[in-house]
Amino acid sequence: MTGTGKPAPRQPRIPAQAPTAPNPAPPRRPPQVVMLKREEIPAIKSQETSAPEPGAAAKPVPLVAAGAPPQAPSRPPRGDEDLFSTDELEGLTMADLLGPASQGRRQSPPAGATASVVKEVVKTPSRTVDDFDFDEEAFLAALEENEPVGTTGDVVQGKVIGIESDGVYVDIGGKAPGFMPKKECGLGVITNLKERFPAGLPIEVLVTREQNADGMVTISARALALRQSWDKLRQQEKDGKVVQVKINGFNRGGVTCDLEGLRGFIPRSQLQDGEQHEALMGKTIGVAFLEVNPETRKLVLSEKKAATAARFSQLEVGQLVEGKVVALKPYGFFIDLGGVSGLLHQSSVTGGVLRDLREAFEVGESIKALVTQVDPGRGRIALNTALLEGQPGELLVEKAKVMAEAEDRATRARSLIRQQEQSAG
Repeated sequence: MTGTGKPAPRQPRIPAQAPTAPNPAPPRRPPQVVMLKREEIPAIKSQETSAPEPGAAAKPVPLVAAGAPPQAPSRPPRGDEDLFSTDELEGLTMADLLGPASQGRRQSPPAGATASVVKEVVKTPSRTVDDFDFDEEAFLAALEENEPVGTTGDVVQGKVIGIESDGVYVDIGGKAPGFMPKKECGLGVITNLKERFPAGLPIEVLVTREQNADGMVTISARALALRQSWDKLRQQEKDGKVVQVKINGFNRGGVTCDLEGLRGFIPRSQLQDGEQHEALMGKTIGVAFLEVNPETRKLVLSEKKAATAARFSQLEVGQLVEGKVVALKPYGFFIDLGGVSGLLHQSSVTGGVLRDLREAFEVGESIKALVTQVDPGRGRIALNTALLEGQPGELLVEKAKVMAEAEDRATRARSLIRQQEQSAG
């Protein structure tokens, strides 16, 4: 200031500030929706409500539009016990509440519905089979079409439809052909499948394995042939048949052969010449059956039994035979008839009194006798010399005469045997 002599103090400089921007408006909240229960909404009073009590604050009365339907008075608010009460559903079952599905959706009862309303909602008319589009014939045809063809152990008919290097395809009527491996195409070795199984050839096969995931079954002509062979041999054994076989091998225990595609074994003890069984290679001999067992695959044969069976087939009741006494037993004589033995019982030797069997015959003596019984199953042959006598005891006195006239006496004896059979029958 002038006149004072002191300089004026310097004022500090305040930096200029940028104009302050107005505060941003706070974000607006979305409107809140408050859900009120029907019971919490105050009842709307009509215009004809009574006047308020004196001193009470006047409550605003909402106007009701002209022509609007009158509103039912609301019930006072209920507590939790009333809200969650199940008295209205008493007597209903779960089936009544749920009910059957209708077109894939279940109808829900409205909120606050009573028991009668719930029953009406869940009630659905029952349907019968006639209501559905059902064709029984088409259903059965579909089942038959998709039914598996060929169960293990079944014999089926088919036709050859294809040849591969490892087997044959056969149409057996299924949704897929049956496959027959090369080793199952038959007995023995098959070198050319195309010649053996031309296309279209009818064939009978055995199912050995049921269908796989592709519907194909495994079949075998060899297994069927083996089954048929076993059945045939069992019947021949039952009938006591004698068959011819060719020896194709031997070992210490005996010889082997092939019969109906099966391997048979003949023990040395069942050979007529068991000491020289190696010499039978390539020869054909007659054999009978000792054991035929498909389960264990055992086929045991006998040459000796075949000789016996062949001899039995040559014998008949009333026939006169000649043999040699080979054994003397307390009950009679055993007579060798050429491969089989017959029994001359002591009661059939003579019509006279026989104190000792040696009075009639000796071991090694040749005699003639009549056949009175033949039993191939039990291997028994019954003989008789008493029927050759003209009078009881003649054999003990004139044995040579009886044996010399045996042919003529046998004719007379046959008539007597027939009479005895007729009287017994």
